[in-house]
Amino acid sequence: MTERVLFVDDEPHLLEGIARGLHNRFEIHTATSGEQGLRLMHTAGPFALVVSDMRMPQMNGVQFLAKVRDLNPDSVRMILSGQSDLAATIAAVNEGNIFRFLNKPCAPQVLLAAVGMGVEQYQLITAQRVLLEQTLSGAVNMLIEILSVVSPAAYARARRLQRYVLALAAALELRDQWQWSLAASVSQIGCVSLPKDALSKIEAGEALSEEEQCLYDAHPQMAGKMLEAIPRLEDVAAIVAGQNGSLSDLEIPEDRRHWGVRTSGRILLRAASEFDQRMLRGMAATAAAEDLKCANTLLPNVVIDALRSLQIGARERVMRQVRLLDLAPGMLFDEALVTDKGACLVPAGQEVTPTLLLRLRGLADRVQFKEPFRVQVPV
Repeated sequence: MTERVLFVDDEPHLLEGIARGLHNRFEIHTATSGEQGLRLMHTAGPFALVVSDMRMPQMNGVQFLAKVRDLNPDSVRMILSGQSDLAATIAAVNEGNIFRFLNKPCAPQVLLAAVGMGVEQYQLITAQRVLLEQTLSGAVNMLIEILSVVSPAAYARARRLQRYVLALAAALELRDQWQWSLAASVSQIGCVSLPKDALSKIEAGEALSEEEQCLYDAHPQMAGKMLEAIPRLEDVAAIVAGQNGSLSDLEIPEDRRHWGVRTSGRILLRAASEFDQRMLRGMAATAAAEDLKCANTLLPNVVIDALRSLQIGARERVMRQVRLLDLAPGMLFDEALVTDKGACLVPAGQEVTPTLLLRLRGLADRVQFKEPFRVQVPV
């Protein structure tokens, strides 16, 4: 795959020469101003490498590349500088915002080598990120599958929170961060530390004793302790641990593009949790958002407004009566799965996973289920 490279300079002849010299090696895009370069970031990006002139009208190179960094942090950034810009350019490099700078005039072989190193740096960054996401997600998915066996109700809640967090982040037009989805999916993992009797009450919707309620209220901190022991999950652990805590300790900039990973994650997960509680009480999305506006949650108004727009259950499903042999991953239990003696094995709303399916089929020889039962099947 040919990597895309963007050059921004207010000298069209220079850009034409660069494009002729590099087009056989890279997919070259050019812009004659910072404003045009930013438009290309939206229409033709992402770019592996962005190279900018230092002195341009309206927006200089450092200002332009700072905006590039906001739009796509993975893009490697370079400056093409005249000798008179040297001091300012060195300052920009030393601040850590620029990968390196090139002096004008720049020999073709020097430019080619620098662009090649910039693209290699981009490939290294993206490869590390993909490896991190896939490796950690795989390890955490094992924890989630354990949760689905130990506490199906907690697992079902985590799945709902994950859907709400992703939908809310999209509605707010926040830049995607893998930590948010992961934090939501493991937000209930602390429930594995709860006594079996407490888990049974929670799954049955029964009231907890004072001691059991204290233990349940502490599950986010327990989950945070478990997760912070895993390298590179520090942000996820902090988001999970603070999911039910007050947001008063957060500094929330008015411009949500400047929210940090932890700030955004705690806001999204708290909003999803509050929203889920109200949806479970039978409220519509708009009514749940209105109720949240009156509550003292300290959630930003822009988040509460975005909750109104969430399309819940947009995936089309049909209802079916099935037996255990017909059960398949991806189905949702529309009613609780109970034994012939009335014990609840799987609550309504639980999604069927391969692990849950194996567990139920393993019980089939020893336990009698009430069959058939209702499920929702994706169309």
